[in-house]
This record gives sequence, structure tokens and C-alpha cells, in this order.
Amino acid sequence: MSSKDAPPPLPEPLLVEVADSHTHLDMQSGTVEEALTKAAAVGVTTVVQVGCDIKGSQWAAETAARYDNVHAAVALHPNEAPRIVLGDPDGWSRQGARDAGGDTALDDALAEIDRLAALPYVRAVGETGLDFFRTGPEGMAAQERSFRAHIEIAKRHGKALVIHDREAHADVLRVLDEEGAPERTVFHCYSGDAEMAEICAAKGYYMSFAGNVTFKNAQPLRDALAVAPQELVLVETDAPFLTPAPYRGRPNAPYLIPVTVRAMAAVRGITEEELAEAIAVNTARAFDY
Repeated sequence: MSSKDAPPPLPEPLLVEVADSHTHLDMQSGTVEEALTKAAAVGVTTVVQVGCDIKGSQWAAETAARYDNVHAAVALHPNEAPRIVLGDPDGWSRQGARDAGGDTALDDALAEIDRLAALPYVRAVGETGLDFFRTGPEGMAAQERSFRAHIEIAKRHGKALVIHDREAHADVLRVLDEEGAPERTVFHCYSGDAEMAEICAAKGYYMSFAGNVTFKNAQPLRDALAVAPQELVLVETDAPFLTPAPYRGRPNAPYLIPVTVRAMAAVRGITEEELAEAIAVNTARAFDY
């Protein structure tokens, strides 16, 4: 195994236990038990396991049913909706190549998300939203239709909404305004600037920061973190993606949360304990556990 593929070492444990508000255990190597044990050893005692498609959402719900410290979020990722409607000849997603299913196939998929969202250990509907980075104009209608449906599902079941917003800030905020956001709305892997953080703060949206807040070129993210109200800040890995510096490019996992928490505390000019305490309370409030 090259050092690039090697898992980073365990960081110093946090003294205050926190939650990883967004992870993909099904995309990480090793077992769920191993991931949870490693995370708990450094003070990360709760994780929110997030689904991106039907299979992943079913797996998230089953895993949350099995482990007390795992909570599930279920959804069709913004990039999944156009693949269902228009087909995916290249098989870019884990489902492999697919034929176009049209609106009927999207309705069927949304009905399954709706069924899963009713389960007690499913705490959120997400990640949903808009992604103009990977989906061209032809897929935007399917994305937006799916996003609106997820907002409705979250509100009807009284669950949090977890948002994926990539290069689509204005449109995500517009759709939330038009539909009326659920009471608890989380911007996962927050990617806006300080100005957008002020809009989110005014609306009471949670902002969850990932390992990319540690990247050299991420000053706008750090500026956003500096102005975000303490009671709306969460932390996440989005593992196996977005591994924090100095381990960027190596596999991410929930046990690396302390690296990001320490970097975030430095940006906010507070102790890591003070930030960890706020994050622990905020995550439990956001996901209602």
C-alpha cells in the first residue's frame, strides 16, 4: 500500500465527544464496527450515515437500526435524479449503466425515499439539493423536481433536510424560499462565502464544515466559518472524501474529525473544547436525537 492509500494516523482524542454530521460508511474500507470503534477512540461517538441513492439509503436505514450511535439520512443525491430520468449510459454511479426511466422512475424512487423517511432511526432527508458542477442544463429540471419533492417529504415526516449545494447557491436558496424550508435545514459540506453564511444564519440554517476548510485555497470558507453563529455550526467528514490537511488525498473516515475541529476552533479563536461542546449540542438539535 503506498502512503497515498494508507489511512492517516489516529489524531489526539478530543476531550469533549462530538458527532460526525455526514459520512458515507458504505464507501469506506473496513467494517462499520471498525469505523465506529476507531472514531469512538478519539471522541467521535455519533455519526450520521447518509444515503445518495435507493440502495445506499436502504443500507443507511438498516445500519442505523443496528447501531445506537448511527443515525440515517435518506435521499436521492442531486446527481442521481437526472441519471434516473435521463439514463446513465456510462454507468458513472454505483448502479452501473442504466436506461432512461423518465419521470415515472423518479416518482417510484421518491416513493421509496418517502417510505424510508418515516422510519424512526432515519433522522433526516438528504443529501438532496442542486449540483451544477456535474449535471448539465439538460439535467437541471430533474434535479429541481427531486429537490422540491425531498423538501416536502422532510416537512411531512418532521425530519431534518440535508442539502448538497455545489455551484448552485442562489438556486438552492431560491427553491428553499419558494417551498418553505423545514424547521431544521443543514447545508452539508458548506461551500458558500461569508455573505452567504449571513443569509443562512438569518434563516436559521445549520452550516456543516468538512475537511476542505483546512485546504490552503479555502480562505472564503474560513471567512464563512468565522461569521457563522456558534449555535448553527456542525462538523463532518463526508468520508471517504475531503480528507483534512495534512492528509489531503488519503482516505477520510470519521476518526479524523478532531483534525477538522482543531482547525475550526483556531479560525474561530476559541478552545477546541468550547467548539466541541457547541457542535455536540447543535448536531443533536439538528438531527433530533
